[in-house]
Amino acid sequence: MLKNCMEDIVEELLPLVINEREDICKCESCIKDMKAIALNHLPPRYAATSEGALYVKVDKSNLQSKVDVLREITKAVEIVCKNPKHRKNFI
Repeated sequence: MLKNCMEDIVEELLPLVINEREDICKCESCIKDMKAIALNHLPPRYAATSEGALYVKVDKSNLQSKVDVLREITKAVEIVCKNPKHRKNFI
């Protein structure tokens, strides 16, 4: 097992950001773009074992870590909202 646990963290926190606004396209393409942009601006957190993944999840509970991830997700949402790859197609 080798996993970038940051993907799970972004996956978990993204809905907190996008569900606060109604002007965000929630189609699969836009969601994937938001995740990719956020992950490209966050440090990877790789785990080679399930115990390591658990350690990363515990570290995620650190308030500063969570704030950093939410900040990057918010930036990614703004970028995609301003420049979606498709015509406005709000779902």
